[in-house]
Amino acid sequence: MRAITNATILCPVQGLIKKGTLLFDRGKIVDVGKSIPIPSKTKIIDVEGQYVVPGFIETHAHHGLFDGSIGPMGMDGNEMTTPVTPEMRGKDGFYPFEPSIKEILKGGVTTVNTGPGSGNVISGECFVIKPLPESVVDDMIVLSPSGLKIALGENPKRVHGIENKRMPMTRMGVAALIRKTFTDGQNYLDEWKAFGAKVKEAKKKEEVAPKPPKRDIGLETIAKVLKREIPLHAHAHRADDIATIIRIAKEFNLHLVLIHCTEGHKIAKFIAKSDIPAVIGPTIFWVSKPETRERGFKTAVILNEAGVKVALQTDSLTPMHYFPLLPMYAIKHGMSREDALKCVTINPAQILNLENRIGSFEPGKDADIVIWSGHPFEFYSEVTEVYINGKKIPLE
Repeated sequence: MRAITNATILCPVQGLIKKGTLLFDRGKIVDVGKSIPIPSKTKIIDVEGQYVVPGFIETHAHHGLFDGSIGPMGMDGNEMTTPVTPEMRGKDGFYPFEPSIKEILKGGVTTVNTGPGSGNVISGECFVIKPLPESVVDDMIVLSPSGLKIALGENPKRVHGIENKRMPMTRMGVAALIRKTFTDGQNYLDEWKAFGAKVKEAKKKEEVAPKPPKRDIGLETIAKVLKREIPLHAHAHRADDIATIIRIAKEFNLHLVLIHCTEGHKIAKFIAKSDIPAVIGPTIFWVSKPETRERGFKTAVILNEAGVKVALQTDSLTPMHYFPLLPMYAIKHGMSREDALKCVTINPAQILNLENRIGSFEPGKDADIVIWSGHPFEFYSEVTEVYINGKKIPLE
């Protein structure tokens, strides 16, 4: 048992606790509060004058799949040989020693949802890791798959329509391929359902079982989305692309998460009415294409005010050790500190369906704890210690 004492504790659920204590044991939070009993033989970690905060959560990144330090040989996040590749699994391209992974902890981040890029209409499975000093990705994974990554707009149009002269060349083509793939998935599910019925009938009549349908690992992933076992993580910047994927999600009854949502402020009421979360960003980067011209922190503020569940993300374009700048800029543009904290803790935990494990200090949750020299949203504050699953992780 260990106890962090004399802490200023910031938690999106418990609120601000001055001179608080955080108890944790065997990788889990035991108790948190101002005056809680500390069992005997507990190791005391006195952090007087410092802040204790749940580990931040990055909801959309590509860490481990794109190593820019070695050029094309490090680009393992886009299988752009065909526009529809749901059979891709991001964890199969993840390199635990990719240089940017070392930056994660310095930004106070203890959980990252990473995976394929947006070169394809349907790119493959995302997964959630904790940046542990492990040599094999399997030992870092918290949840796999965490969602299916798809993309609308300029990226798949450019890669496939402009550069390779194949479908999709237009936004209509992108939407058509998404619909076709999910229709194929429905047919695949129906085929296996019919097979199951035939097997039952054969057993009843004591007949030879029929031959099963041919497996398709890509359609198996699509089936997971259709059965709402995993969400659809949809890269969409422009307002019309956002509306299109919401329309398609309603057609197929999909669990949708909006990724980027750059022009979401233009249709904030529509998104809020649809009850769909938005993972906003990257915002601290150059205007790389026309559909990102209106990127800004106003989007997160307006969507949050409209009642949309908002998370902030880097997309791996902003170095992860600058992650605290995201909530800081959201505050600068009008968001409260309390809501900004939620946008990097409990909101992303809920969006990733991991709120029972991470995102706040509550008994039974993972002991993912970051100690800051000052308030995490003050510019000069630095991360001094990080605990993941209750274990202290070296910052270097």
